[in-house]
Amino acid sequence: MESLLRNERGMALGLAIVALVVGGALIAGSLFAGTQEQRLGENARRLQQSFGVAEGGAYAVLRAVKPESLNAKQLYPADSYQVASTTTPTGGSYGGTVYKLNQSLYLVDITGQDRVSLGGRLKRIGGARQRIGVLARVLPMTFPAYAALLTGTGVDLTGQSVADGNDHTPPNWSGCAAPGPGVPGIRTPDTVTVGSNASYTGNPPAVYHDSTVQPSTFTQFGSVSYSDLVAKANITLSPGVTLTTQPVLTKGKNAVCDLTVLTNWGDPQNPTMKCGNYFPIIHITGAGSTTLNGVQGQGILLVDGDLNVQGGYEWYGVVIVQGELKTSGGGTTPAHFWGAVLAASTSKYGLGGQAILNYSACAIARVTANVGLSTSLLRSRSWVQLF
Repeated sequence: MESLLRNERGMALGLAIVALVVGGALIAGSLFAGTQEQRLGENARRLQQSFGVAEGGAYAVLRAVKPESLNAKQLYPADSYQVASTTTPTGGSYGGTVYKLNQSLYLVDITGQDRVSLGGRLKRIGGARQRIGVLARVLPMTFPAYAALLTGTGVDLTGQSVADGNDHTPPNWSGCAAPGPGVPGIRTPDTVTVGSNASYTGNPPAVYHDSTVQPSTFTQFGSVSYSDLVAKANITLSPGVTLTTQPVLTKGKNAVCDLTVLTNWGDPQNPTMKCGNYFPIIHITGAGSTTLNGVQGQGILLVDGDLNVQGGYEWYGVVIVQGELKTSGGGTTPAHFWGAVLAASTSKYGLGGQAILNYSACAIARVTANVGLSTSLLRSRSWVQLF
C-alpha cells in the first residue's frame, strides 16, 4: 500500500490561537473577579464608614441637643425635631430627625454618608449611606416636696391668702395621678402669723417649723443646684419690670407655639392647646424687684431678687425666689400658684390679697419631667439599623 502523507501545516497557529483565547478568557475572568472583589471590599468599607458617621452623628445629637427643646415638642406624628445636615471632621455628613414618642422617650433617626459618597465621586456605582435609630430618654429633674410654701423667714398671711399643702390637681389637667397625701402648707424655721380671713392647711402638720432650713435649702435641690437650673434657662430677663406673660403662636396657617417670644411662658390653663406642652425655665437676673400682673405661666421660675405677684396671675410648677416674695390681688382666680413655692424670705404682711398657694404634685411632676437636664440611652440595646 502506498503511504498517505498528511498535510498538517497551520496546526500550530490554530492551537496558538485557541490557547490565546483560553488564556485571555482566564485572565479576563480573573480580572473581573478581582475587580468585583475590590468593589465589594470598597463598598463594605464605605458602608462601615457611613455607619460610623451615622452612629457618631446620633451620639453628637444627644450630646448637643437641649432636653428642654425636645420637651417643648408635641408627640409624633404631630411634631418632630429636625437635625440639619452636618459635616464631620472626617469629611462625612449626617442628618435626620428626632421623634418624641412619649413625655420622656425619643427616637433619634440619623442617616450618615462617608466622605467619598458625599463628594459625589461614585456616580456610576452610587454612594453609600447608613441609617440608624437610637432610643433615648430625658432624665427628669428630681425636686423634693417641701411644702406649698417654703421660706427661710417668718410668714405673715393677711387678707384672704391661703397656703394649702393638700395635693391639688390643676383645673383642665388630665393624666394626673390621684391626689396623694400632701405636704405641710408652710415650712419655715420661724413663726407664722395669720390675719382674720387668711388660713393655712396641709397634711399634718399644717405648719412645719423646720430648724434645718438654711440658705443652701434654696440653692441645692438633691443633685441639682440653682446654678444648674440657671445654666439651662430658656428665657433670661432683667428685673425692675412689670410682666404680662401669656401664650403666643406663630403667624400663618400652620401656627405653632412661638418659643422666641420672651413673655410666652406656656399655656397651663389650656394644656391641650399649642403651648400647653411648653415648660420653660425662666431666669430673672439681678437683685431688683419684678412684678407679675397677668396672665399665666408654667415651668420653673428662678428669681435672683424679689418677686411681686399681683392681680389674677397664675403660675403652674416651681418658683424659687432668692429674695422676697410678695403677693396681692387674686380676686376670683382659683390660685396664684399650683405646685410649690420656695422663697428665701417673705416681707412682713407681704402675702396678702387672695393669694392662694396650692401644692400640686402633678404640676411639679409634669414640670420636672419636661425640664430634664440631660439625656440618657436605654440600658438595653439602644440602637437599631433602619432601612
